[in-house]
Amino acid sequence: MPKQPPETRKGAPQSVSWKLRGTTLSLDQPVLMGVVNATPDSFSDGGAFDTADQAVAAGHTMANEGAAIIDVGGESTRPGAEPVNVDEELGRVLPIIEGLLRGGLLVSVDTSKPTVARRAIEAGAVIVNDVTGLRDPEMRAVCAETGVGVVIMHTKGTPTTMQDSPHYVDVVSEVAVFLADAATSAMAAGVERSAIVVDPGIGFGKSYDHNLALLSAMGAIVDIGFPVLLGTSRKGFLGTILEPSRGSTAPKDRDGATAATTALAVAQGVKILRVHNVALAADVARVVWAIVQISHGKEENRT
Repeated sequence: MPKQPPETRKGAPQSVSWKLRGTTLSLDQPVLMGVVNATPDSFSDGGAFDTADQAVAAGHTMANEGAAIIDVGGESTRPGAEPVNVDEELGRVLPIIEGLLRGGLLVSVDTSKPTVARRAIEAGAVIVNDVTGLRDPEMRAVCAETGVGVVIMHTKGTPTTMQDSPHYVDVVSEVAVFLADAATSAMAAGVERSAIVVDPGIGFGKSYDHNLALLSAMGAIVDIGFPVLLGTSRKGFLGTILEPSRGSTAPKDRDGATAATTALAVAQGVKILRVHNVALAADVARVVWAIVQISHGKEENRT
């Protein structure tokens, strides 16, 4: 049987804010993280931006639509993706980060490389979003030293291998234990608790059934005691759900399905939603949050 998350962490109250480098982001209401991929091969928007200026403009559009954070990635993490070297990744992300910062936006860098993280932070990124869960001790040290916010994500394997028959005895409890332990390791390295957000890693080393099991039990991830980020946007398992009625769908045709998972996540206490279609997600999150507040006896202030 998989071990359970330590009782000292299970059920701990979530923070209502996220400490970032140089600022603090309120999590009193759901927060949106817009996705800008500076890669030719990302599953949804790979190759969408011919220039850094186009990517920066897309980030500003997302901010205007309601994204509090723009997440910039320079290496595809889609299933089967091959790694890129440090110099290539830096060449992709740094001009975009610098351009977004000139517009005063909060920027996250999506990377698992400590060197890329450090250079991105020096350029102005205030969050490191690491799909390997800060597994590398050097990455933990960079994050602790610079005081950035961190996203600790669960994955099994690498993008090249992660969908090769992933297996769990109990996916929910195993993911919860991994995230709790990874957060403990980060804090032992000097990362502040208030800087940590966790992500169950939907689609990263999980089968269709694993993804659905996690989505149906997000409360168990919330109960670890750290704010939770969820990234389901346009992913393949949504296409599998839609296929009987719609046939094969392109990633951009899955925004309605993504909205359904956004609603479910907000209702279960997820604080941050990583999405491609920010305008739609903003509407969904706003409506579900209003309903949740009423159900908790906290009527939302309206102006």
